[in-house]
Amino acid sequence: MQILLVDDEVELTEALSLALTREGNNVEVAHDGKVGGQLASEKHYDLLILDWMLPRASGLEICQQLRRAGKTTPVLFLTAKDTIDDRVQGLDAGADDYLVKPFELRELLARVRALLRRGTALGVSGATDRLRESDLELDRANQIAYRGGRVIDLSEKEILLLEYFMRHRGQLLTHEQIHTYLWAQDDQPTSNVLAALIRLLRRKIEARGETPLIHTVYGKGYRFGSDSEDKP
Repeated sequence: MQILLVDDEVELTEALSLALTREGNNVEVAHDGKVGGQLASEKHYDLLILDWMLPRASGLEICQQLRRAGKTTPVLFLTAKDTIDDRVQGLDAGADDYLVKPFELRELLARVRALLRRGTALGVSGATDRLRESDLELDRANQIAYRGGRVIDLSEKEILLLEYFMRHRGQLLTHEQIHTYLWAQDDQPTSNVLAALIRLLRRKIEARGETPLIHTVYGKGYRFGSDSEDKP
């Protein structure tokens, strides 16, 4: 997913950018409102994370500008403003969520995942209801996949895992990235659980004679795609 992070606290943006990247996102950073507003207007993002108080233009102004232009990209505000009136003002400006500083990193990551899933489900920012890779098609809304003329029923976790793979085709996804995406920080299972989930998904989407799509990168994680190769 493509995320724009706009905040003038350099140390904070470095830490957040690293954490978001570890979850498999591509993160672009701006440190003032004018640059952030230009990027948000000119480029495609799946999520905007905006500090309220910024040099040259506030996060509130950026959000209002985007909504006036008809852009529906999800917006998460980061701010020290914590009164009810402030929250109402932010939401009325078109924000989708609101997080008061200081905050726990795991809460921010959880809110980011929720907003990205919500935006995907609603078709926001160009997302479609179906994803395709080779002859595999995922219908997220109905939690069903299709391949080779057969219907594949998937569990909720299998849907999330397959969608994560399909949205990051060709990329190395580490065990840590997948764990963080699928499970809350305080509910992390053992590595065996992920391995079992991968095996189940492979059995369902890779029938005999079909091109393998999930490739193990030994000691690191997995790569997804019909043209990906296993790497030692």
